Amino acid sequence: MQLGHVLSNGTTTRPAKSLVSLAVALSLSCVGNVQAGSDDLDDIERITTTGSRFAESDDAMPVVISRVGEDDIRLVSPAHIEEVLKFVAGAGVQRGNGQEYLPALRSQVFTGAGACGGLLTAEDGIPLRAAGFCNINELFEAHSEMAQRIEVLKGPGSALYGSNAVHGVINVITPDTTRDIGMLGFDYGSYGYKRAKLRQGKDFGNSGIGINASVTHDSGYRDGEGVQQEKVNLRHRYDAEGLTLTTGFTYTNLDQDTAGYVSGFESYKDADLAQGNENPDAFRKNRAVRLWTNAKWDLGEDKLLSVTPYFRNQSMDFRMHFLPGTPLEKNDQQGFGLQSLYQQPLNDNWRVDMGVDYEYTEGGLQQFQDGPTQGSAFLVATVPEGQHYDYQVDATLWAPFASLVWEQDAWTVTLGARYEYMNYDYTNNMIAGRTRDDGTECGFGGCRYSRPPSGNDHYSNLSPKFGVSYQYSDNTRFYANVSKGYRAPQATELYRLQRNQQTADLDSETATNVEVGVKGFYENLSYVVSAYNMNKDNFIFRDSDFFNVNDGESRHRGIEVELRYQFSPAWDLTVAATHARHTYEHSQVLSDINIKGNDIDTAPRTLANARVGWNVTANSRIELEWQHVDEYYTDPENLHEYEGHDLMHLRASVSVTDNLTVYGRVLNLTDEAYAERADYSSFGGDRYFPGLPRHLMVSAEYQW
Repeated sequence: MQLGHVLSNGTTTRPAKSLVSLAVALSLSCVGNVQAGSDDLDDIERITTTGSRFAESDDAMPVVISRVGEDDIRLVSPAHIEEVLKFVAGAGVQRGNGQEYLPALRSQVFTGAGACGGLLTAEDGIPLRAAGFCNINELFEAHSEMAQRIEVLKGPGSALYGSNAVHGVINVITPDTTRDIGMLGFDYGSYGYKRAKLRQGKDFGNSGIGINASVTHDSGYRDGEGVQQEKVNLRHRYDAEGLTLTTGFTYTNLDQDTAGYVSGFESYKDADLAQGNENPDAFRKNRAVRLWTNAKWDLGEDKLLSVTPYFRNQSMDFRMHFLPGTPLEKNDQQGFGLQSLYQQPLNDNWRVDMGVDYEYTEGGLQQFQDGPTQGSAFLVATVPEGQHYDYQVDATLWAPFASLVWEQDAWTVTLGARYEYMNYDYTNNMIAGRTRDDGTECGFGGCRYSRPPSGNDHYSNLSPKFGVSYQYSDNTRFYANVSKGYRAPQATELYRLQRNQQTADLDSETATNVEVGVKGFYENLSYVVSAYNMNKDNFIFRDSDFFNVNDGESRHRGIEVELRYQFSPAWDLTVAATHARHTYEHSQVLSDINIKGNDIDTAPRTLANARVGWNVTANSRIELEWQHVDEYYTDPENLHEYEGHDLMHLRASVSVTDNLTVYGRVLNLTDEAYAERADYSSFGGDRYFPGLPRHLMVSAEYQW
């Protein structure tokens, strides 16, 4: 078997793989696709860019890259990315309010201290935020509503990704609008939801230019909530002999009035309480800009080079309505980086991949409270009005990586490693310590917020990767991988301290992952089955003294199934399901209970999504979706829990003409009272983000 790749423009640069491999690729392309008969090359051959910075088939890779295709995205027309990520086994995203969410991928839902940075999010391969400056909600900066596809790499199995890619990578791929395409669309839904969509491209032969844009207005179901959001992607392409040069620009703007939790046991079942808003002053304003240029060279003799410089600029104002005193946070980051990858065959069986990634970022954060705290005497005394934090961090990252790929007959073996060096240069612009901003002391032993003195921190990590896949038969491929992932402490964990903690002596979180699985097809059934066991050390949490510490340990183990079964030319079934357990493995006593061995809070053991599709005619389709979320504990002590839920959604599409398609959707078909997210706080008890009752959306898309 010889090594082979495809450039992003579809040009084959090496001999094609065997017909056996192509058959597997064709069969696996069914997993994650809704509609049959797509003429998009990516839909037919399951080409991905997340496993490699060159577009290539992922069938021989010893990892799992799940994929949500454009047909899925168009049929769902997601108001929130959670609506399509649930099509990926192991992904358990929980919506907050508006565009907010908490993510999970082969993990518990990430919450609290240390939650941010558990997985890497990107658009067109460029991380949405700089390493060390993540935001738990950052996927709202990707144009997922109008994506070409969404690729999800599970686990830390690739040397291309470093810090934050512990549990995997979510990569939103925007469409190539440099060809002759055009689309105008409108969505209209319940509770004042409206969205306009535009896609227009022009191909000039060896160059092209295009735009992909959407504008969303959502009045919201709950009192005082609402979303106004604009997103735009611009793209330019230039082709020369041996060179493809692509430039992309993304701008997103979010202006959101936020409704917080509703309080009280099962309060989400009371329609009046569920529609209320206990935090009418909460808001989030976020702006993000990304500019990148990717140059791909075919250097001859099957040598390929990719270089991508990029620039990011982001800022956010955020009312922290969940904290005493409801302070205002302002954060921003500006920086640039470079991604590179060089591939060269050593002979017919061996290939070497190598590169260096670099990033430089200037990030700042301020937290200010404009009035006195309301509540107990303790809160009033320890949470002062005025400035809480004001600091800047200049971060530098270097990451060389390399891997060897060997292919012989039915075997593919990869061996690689990534070394990453991260340096933080921190400047505190206020008085150090836990005083008020004027230097005076707080009562009850001191102020809640503590500011460490200016300083420097650096982290070095090495992550080895080993994987093997074996083509057992024409329709079955086994794979296995062993890999190590890591996550450097984030700037907010190091410099946004509390109580009398003056420095955060944190190490990088590390994870060792072992995974086995099988990919294949049988007649009209295609499937991927995976089993994994991950052990994490040094995960960060806030202890009973409100210190950021990282002597935590956890274990994550589970089995996942993604399959598609074609009953007949008209009927199909798509399933994404996981059964997993995520547990604390360190001793920590909370409320007189040692949590070691307990389920991590917000970790449902079973998640399942099933969709039955009926192609009524060649131009119309109906799809019924069932979503199951198992019960889960809402506190580390495992004393409180949410009962879980089952939802049904109905969708349909009709191509009225060759150019015009109309869509209709009934969401939460059975009008189930449920919680998008359930939580328990020792201060406020049970609390929930209520889900929407039954609601509708209709859409129309005109293409030319």
